[in-house]
Amino acid sequence: MNTAILNPTPLTTDNAALLLVDHQVGLMTGIRDYSIAELKHNVVGLAKAADALGLPIITTTTSAETLWGPAFPELQDALPNQKFIDRTTVNAWDDPRVEAAIRATGRSKLIFAGVSLEVCAAFPAMRALREGFEAYLAVDASGTFNMTKRETALLRLTQAGVVVADGASLMVEILADNANEKAGDVYAALGMDWSILVGQVRAST
Repeated sequence: MNTAILNPTPLTTDNAALLLVDHQVGLMTGIRDYSIAELKHNVVGLAKAADALGLPIITTTTSAETLWGPAFPELQDALPNQKFIDRTTVNAWDDPRVEAAIRATGRSKLIFAGVSLEVCAAFPAMRALREGFEAYLAVDASGTFNMTKRETALLRLTQAGVVVADGASLMVEILADNANEKAGDVYAALGMDWSILVGQVRAST
């Protein structure tokens, strides 16, 4: 078991990428630890904030035409030019196209979110660690089907060395400075009313 205390260097726009795994209409219906509306809000906010920050974003689906349907419409609308890599492998990383896309980002810190915390998000995050990357997981953009799955997934992830956090905190860490010209867009994407105040702070500096 990995018992080391993890305190990695900060996420930045130069070292981070986002992977959104299988937020599909058919799978979303089984989520039980969040309301569907809340999970959609968190996923879309994470996607929009990452896009505002200019992070590379990789999105996937599993058997979209035969099993679980497409990514939910709000996510597609948030990333209108995004290509969703459709695959059959359980672990997204096991698809060569997904792995190639990850490596092509050139980023060392990978942020994961998946429709199921314990599989869609956890499996590629743990694989990332084995491949020499640093792995982060946005738990509030990753749902699951019962509380046992959620609790055991969080235990397994922390034991493996994945950094778990909420998506907004990860995006704000990357933002780093409220005087950044992107701050208003990031906070607005995350659904935070602070975006107006941030604009005032930026105007005064």
